[in-house]
Amino acid sequence: VRPPPAARASSYEMTGALVSHGSKVNSQACNGESVLQDAAGSGNTRCIQLLLDNGADPNLHSATGHLPIHKAAYAGHYEAVKLLLPVTSKRALKEAGQSPVHSAAEGGQSRCLSLLLSRGFDVNYRMSGRNAQNYRDMRRSALYFAVSNGDAECARLLLDAGARTDLDPLSCLLVAVRSGRHRIVRMLLDAKADVNCYFGVVSDTSFPTALQYCLKDAAMMRMLLNAGYEADSCFRCRHDDFFCLVFSRPTRRPPQSLLPRHRHPRRLKAGDNYFFLVCLGGGKRLTVWKCL
Repeated sequence: VRPPPAARASSYEMTGALVSHGSKVNSQACNGESVLQDAAGSGNTRCIQLLLDNGADPNLHSATGHLPIHKAAYAGHYEAVKLLLPVTSKRALKEAGQSPVHSAAEGGQSRCLSLLLSRGFDVNYRMSGRNAQNYRDMRRSALYFAVSNGDAECARLLLDAGARTDLDPLSCLLVAVRSGRHRIVRMLLDAKADVNCYFGVVSDTSFPTALQYCLKDAAMMRMLLNAGYEADSCFRCRHDDFFCLVFSRPTRRPPQSLLPRHRHPRRLKAGDNYFFLVCLGGGKRLTVWKCL
C-alpha cells in the first residue's frame, strides 16, 4: 500500500494510519516521485516530519531528477524548505543537476529564494545540460528564470547576491528587453550586463540583437544608449566591403541627392528625428532610412 494520496492531501492522520499499517514510505510512483515529494508539494510540515521520522529518504530523485526540496521551493512552502534543508545531501543535489534556487526562482517564490541564498546556495549554479534540454531556450541560471517570468523581486534578490548575467545561451538582458521589462533591464544594466550582447546562436553577424527588440520602444532604446550601446555597430558588416555613410539629423530633411527615388512611407516633417544610411559598394547605391 502506498500513501502518497494522503500525503498530497495533507492528511496527517490518514498518512499516519497508513504508515502504521506497513505502508512503504520510500515507494515511488511511475514518474519517480516519492511519498515525501507529495508531502513536500503540499507543504504540510507535520506529514513531512512524520515521514522523515519513519525513514523516508529526502534524497530520492524523481524521473526528472527533482528532490522533495525542489518541489517545496517551487511551491513556496517556506517551512517545508526549512525542514528539508538539513536532511538533503549535497551529493543528491549535485546528481539532480538543478539547485533549489532554480526551483524557487522558477516558481516566483521570493521568500524561499531568500532563505536558500542565506543558507549559502550558489546563486550562479548552472543547471545541467540534461535538465536544460527540458526548456527550448536551454536556460541554465536561476536569474534567467526570474527574468523570463518578469519577476523583478526575485531578480533583485539574485542580483544582490551576485548573480552573473552571462551564464545562458540567450542573455538575460535580451530576454528583458524583448519583453519590455524596463525595471528589470535597469537592474541588469546596473549589474554591469553587457549592453552590446547579441544572440550568436542564430546569427553570425555583430548586429546588436537588442536593437531588434526595442525599435518600437523609444524609452527602452534611450536606456540602452545611455548605458553605452554602440549604435555605430548597426552599420558594420563583416560579410562585405560596403562603405557606409550615416546621417543623423533632428530637424532637417535628408540630403535630396541621396534620397531613394521611390515614394516614401510618410512625409518627413520639421522636428522629425531620423537615421539615414547610404551603402556604397558593388557599383550600386543602397539607401535605407528610418524616422524615430
